[in-house]
Amino acid sequence: MKKTFCFILVLFIVLGSFEIIASASTVLPANSGSPPSITGETAVLIDAKTGKILYDKNAHIRMEPASTTKIMTAILALEKGKLMDVVVTGKEPPLADGTRIYLEEGEKLTLEQMLYALLLNSANDAAVAIAEHIGGDVTSFVKMMNEKAREIGAKDTTFVNPNGLPAEGHLTTAYDLALMTRYALLNFPEFRKIVSTKTFNIPWQGKEWDRKLINLNKLLWNYDGADGVKTGYTSSAGQTIVASATKNGWQLIAVVLKSKGKDVWTDAESLLDYGFNNFQPETVIEKGSVVASEKVKYGDSVELETLTGFYTVIPRKTNPLTTKTVVNPNIIAPVKKGETLGELEILENGQKIGSVPLVAREDVPRKIYTKWWFWPAVISLIFYTPFRIMVGIRRYKRYKNQARYISYVKKYR
Repeated sequence: MKKTFCFILVLFIVLGSFEIIASASTVLPANSGSPPSITGETAVLIDAKTGKILYDKNAHIRMEPASTTKIMTAILALEKGKLMDVVVTGKEPPLADGTRIYLEEGEKLTLEQMLYALLLNSANDAAVAIAEHIGGDVTSFVKMMNEKAREIGAKDTTFVNPNGLPAEGHLTTAYDLALMTRYALLNFPEFRKIVSTKTFNIPWQGKEWDRKLINLNKLLWNYDGADGVKTGYTSSAGQTIVASATKNGWQLIAVVLKSKGKDVWTDAESLLDYGFNNFQPETVIEKGSVVASEKVKYGDSVELETLTGFYTVIPRKTNPLTTKTVVNPNIIAPVKKGETLGELEILENGQKIGSVPLVAREDVPRKIYTKWWFWPAVISLIFYTPFRIMVGIRRYKRYKNQARYISYVKKYR
């Protein structure tokens, strides 16, 4: 009886173990590829190099940007000004509400110092000072901000001020903010340097000590690879962030709008983790790569090379991208170096996702014997040459006979 009881007990334990193992096998790992669930009402994740969207949550809904507005303020400052320009504080900057570095009227700082105050400390007074320095006045500067937004492609953005303080109609989208940030990161090394700086000191007029600026972006301390960009908060906008991080040379940009409290940090981290864990950058082909050699009518063959490279981002563990060479029919000499003669199609699962122009690697002149006048000239030369030879022989004979006659006359005169 005891043996039977022990057997049944062991059987239950074994079956229970199998059940536990089976249950564990159905639990998805942390990085299963499923998009993250975030608190922010709108969000987007893009590849910084291509702008390809990797995650989208209501990314085109217009929202208040709060201090992420200052990304555009910095773009115009870097584009229109010089870092060593002296910015003189006017009457308006000291009146700015919210976060400030307590500028005083008449105080002088370089544009570079103002930008550090703008992007690290999120100083609203520095934003107004920069606007007046670059645009002459805030109204003119805001017009420049909106024009630049349209130029970049941020079509759903309307700025009303340079600092992001609450104002009717001051709206953007997560996607537009990602576009503006990408533009800044790709075009201004100074921007990349400033937004990745943790602390910075600038002079404080009338004080014996400097202002110590501490970057409000906590990801710079807490997230591996974080290198920017800007945080923001107002009671109506909620917590906002534009975050960037780079791992193994690959940079992603995450935007979250209207999050809550500390969730803004976990939202940004979740988006960046999702991108790095579930996607991978792929350089399909480099610029200047020779992909084919094609026959040229009336000329030698020509090598075709890529005019540009092709880089993209694809999900991990997917089929590799393939290529297809499409060449223009009946390539006829002469061909000039750099002339477009076809394209290299990039395919993902058989579907075209892009292409690269194929151009001639070198000049290909037309062979002389293929020109219309060549063979008539050769035939004419064939018949004309014997004729000229015969004429030459006759002239030579006449010359020899004449020479003998003259010699004879001289001899017997």
